[in-house]
Amino acid sequence: MEVQGRIKMIGETQTFGANGFRKREIVVTTEEQYPQHILVEFVQDKTDLLSNYQVGQQVRININLRGREWVNPQGETKYFNSIQGWRIEALQQESMGDNLPPVPPADAFEPAEDLNDDDHDDLPF
Repeated sequence: MEVQGRIKMIGETQTFGANGFRKREIVVTTEEQYPQHILVEFVQDKTDLLSNYQVGQQVRININLRGREWVNPQGETKYFNSIQGWRIEALQQESMGDNLPPVPPADAFEPAEDLNDDDHDDLPF
């Protein structure tokens, strides 16, 4: 799975516990009719992937959905979900006209001189 959008926030790397577990969060805002602010976690050695990115950049992030079950001291079972990133790449900014061929100037063509109004073509318009 993947999420695509513009970087809204990149957090600092956080380290937890004696084992040195590392986590870094990024928020990506999707660009659709109803934009969503998606929090994605990068963990352990993947936290370093975010060092080359800045707020405002367009990115695509490959993600895994993670779910955990936890039983609280009262015996109630709770479920937690997280979105974990494992790859990120910058997207190129393209405008709508970038992929169109250039339009030649009007004087690049010679006018046709052998047209006859009596000639009929078979075009429906």
